[in-house]
Amino acid sequence: MNLKELFQLMCEKEASDLYLRTGAIPRARINGKVETIVSEPLSRPDMQGITNLLLASELRKKHFIEHYDIDFIHEEPDVGRFRINIFMQRGTPAIVARHVHMKVKDFEQLRLPADLLKQACEESKGLFLVCGPAGNGKSTTIASMIEYINSISAKHIITIEDPIEFLFQDKKSIINQRELGLDVQSYPMALKHVTQQSPDIIFIGNIRDEPTMRAAITATELGTFVISTFHTINAVQTIIRVVNFFPPHLHDEIRMQLSLILKGTISVRLLARKDGKGRVPAVETMVVTPTVARLIRDGEIREIQMYIDEGELFGMQSFKKSLVKLVKDGLVDPAEARNYADSKDEFDLELKGIRRYTDS
Repeated sequence: MNLKELFQLMCEKEASDLYLRTGAIPRARINGKVETIVSEPLSRPDMQGITNLLLASELRKKHFIEHYDIDFIHEEPDVGRFRINIFMQRGTPAIVARHVHMKVKDFEQLRLPADLLKQACEESKGLFLVCGPAGNGKSTTIASMIEYINSISAKHIITIEDPIEFLFQDKKSIINQRELGLDVQSYPMALKHVTQQSPDIIFIGNIRDEPTMRAAITATELGTFVISTFHTINAVQTIIRVVNFFPPHLHDEIRMQLSLILKGTISVRLLARKDGKGRVPAVETMVVTPTVARLIRDGEIREIQMYIDEGELFGMQSFKKSLVKLVKDGLVDPAEARNYADSKDEFDLELKGIRRYTDS
């Protein structure tokens, strides 16, 4: 099969990812599980032909030769848009392709907490973080937020991505999308002069280091609403990660800044549906109330989990309660939900309607 046929097969099976390697049978991730989609392994000439096709531009080829790893978007005519990562393993190239859907779904279609996300999208300044493991819907969640803002508000939105995944058309807002390596050299470089570009909202594809985090904090303090992603599993881990970007002597200062600018977090994990028709998100939400802000400021970050567990009045929800709801709604098998729980014992108790109390 050629590359276009593999992409077509991937789309027919509604796979999220395609895995290609010399001498291996092509596989795809379908409903979260890696499955065989073609019975014949790819030969060395097959794989070389696919790699050469994807690295057709001299810029991509040069980058791959120098770094042995490259990430970019490939558009296959009449099929779709794919995020491609090519890397070396055992001296030969391997490819992972992720299908990027062209249509941006809304919060309700994605089964995301619409009220909380709409409230976040109406913020005029501050920081909002979307968290979760790779491949669990962070980019899709962000895209739905940007599209919602685009539909209701006259804003200037700047995205800084690596690479650009979802493409947006201006509606009420004007959206400028910048890609690392093509439009700007790095996240800190893009953020250095971003305030001169008069944005209302900035989306930073991923905050990976102290310079990017510091630039994001500065942007919020200058009156911009910043949205970004973290490869963390929950709110507590995310806040700890942000603080730990910085040296210990700055931790008090960073916690103070976070307590003032952080508006909330949403953490997403995708679970296989019980009926086998795709995946469904389990969601933890945290809103920075005055109490949560105080805990951040005082360094009592791990205590925040208790307030997430009990914070439904403020729009908060724990993973534990989200998982139990998915089970009770008949969407997810109990064993699948239990497998994704942070604490299996607490999940079991919640499913039985038993609440665990701790001494204060």
